[in-house]
Amino acid sequence: MKGFAREKADEQAGEIDLTPMLDVVFILLIFFIVTSVFVKEAGYEVLYPEASTVEPTSGDPILIAVSPLGEIWMDKDIIPPRNLRLRIEQRLAESPNSCVVIQADQAATNEFVLMIMNAAREAQSGCTQIAAEE
Repeated sequence: MKGFAREKADEQAGEIDLTPMLDVVFILLIFFIVTSVFVKEAGYEVLYPEASTVEPTSGDPILIAVSPLGEIWMDKDIIPPRNLRLRIEQRLAESPNSCVVIQADQAATNEFVLMIMNAAREAQSGCTQIAAEE
């Protein structure tokens, strides 16, 4: 009987327990998922006008697109102009270092671009930029 118990103990001593390593891997996976930044698209493909100067943006952008029909798109939803400032404030609350990037179609009127710029100023956005084709 003693020989059988000794063989079983020797078998268990030779095995490697992977449970702690898997715990560490899952914790790292959760950490990287939580800390990653996802860009939320505006939801409308814009044909940009050509620009003479372009400045790079930093931080998590808040993308707002303007269609040729005057539709304002944000987070793949059409936003009524009266709700625009509130939606920008909500996104700024999620990530305070964000910039508002206006993606205006070349056939869109300036009225809607100015409306978005004013809403971003009222929402206390630190920076507002108009995206254009390079």
